[in-house]
Amino acid sequence: MRPYISRTPAIMEPLNFGAMRDQFGRRIQYLRISVTDRCNLRCTYCMPEEGLAWIPKPEMLAYEEIQEIVRQMADIGLERVRITGGEPLVRKDLPDLVRMIAAVPGINDISLSTNAILLPRFAEALREAGMHRVNISLDTLDRDRFVEIARRPARRFDETMTGIRAAEEVGFAPIKINCVIMRGLNDHEVADFAAITRERPWHVRFIELMPVGENLHLTDRFISADEVLERIRAIDRLLPDPGPRGNGPAVYYRFPDGTGTVGVITPLSHNYCERCNRMRLTADGKLRTCLFGDHEVDLKGPLRETGSIEAAVARALAGKPKRHYLELGTAAGSGGLAALSQVGG
Repeated sequence: MRPYISRTPAIMEPLNFGAMRDQFGRRIQYLRISVTDRCNLRCTYCMPEEGLAWIPKPEMLAYEEIQEIVRQMADIGLERVRITGGEPLVRKDLPDLVRMIAAVPGINDISLSTNAILLPRFAEALREAGMHRVNISLDTLDRDRFVEIARRPARRFDETMTGIRAAEEVGFAPIKINCVIMRGLNDHEVADFAAITRERPWHVRFIELMPVGENLHLTDRFISADEVLERIRAIDRLLPDPGPRGNGPAVYYRFPDGTGTVGVITPLSHNYCERCNRMRLTADGKLRTCLFGDHEVDLKGPLRETGSIEAAVARALAGKPKRHYLELGTAAGSGGLAALSQVGG
């Protein structure tokens, strides 16, 4: 792995510790780090079946560079990190990166977004390296439907389920299950997903379909979180719940006898931009200030040229938009994204 080049930092107006706030006063303390744009699935809402033009390896951040970015951002208030992809576990030696991030003073929470296919191989090593918890993508409980959504063989469904069990066995908690809900495809499974939270201490979150360039053919599949909750309330009463520890925008509920929770994430029907606390680092070193905005600042260049990213982070914070402008049926508000896999969702 190629290390970052450390040179004398450029003279700049310093940011104070804990002062990582954007132009609207929102405290930014959470960074989602995409370590790859590649994936071992081709979920219909996330990536074209033929894949994308992948980021060339020399353009990707080395693990040492990622650690240094986290270190410098922790000095000005970063506390929480989530490792994403594509599928992050397809990148070699990911536990090494987790160990490096865990060694950064000020970072108190490290999590992973994964499809769980490779978790049986890596769960224990990730846990030992300092990973605290996992979010697992699971859009169906049916093997045949998995093939339709993920566009990969049914054995991948079995591997995902084995991966969830592996996460439980090594002690990851909380375990969050993310389901992108689509009308006529998996919405009839809402009750089955919700029922899981009565039996297991999982946190099942239904996510509204988010329009980007390559998934507009799914526009008529959109179903709102309000409708999802209405269907679940037809089963039994839902009680408001604070939900598990985490950094996200989900609103949580539980059944009276539930051991887990039901959550909804509502980027279209009820946007939550006013409480946004995050930015995203792409695999090639761009700090993206909104998942669906077109504002991003290069960190790789300044890091390799001067050793410092402080001025670049300050520019990013100053330009973070007030909200996204997603609109069903068009990619106009998606910030130029062709696929969600490009930035880890």
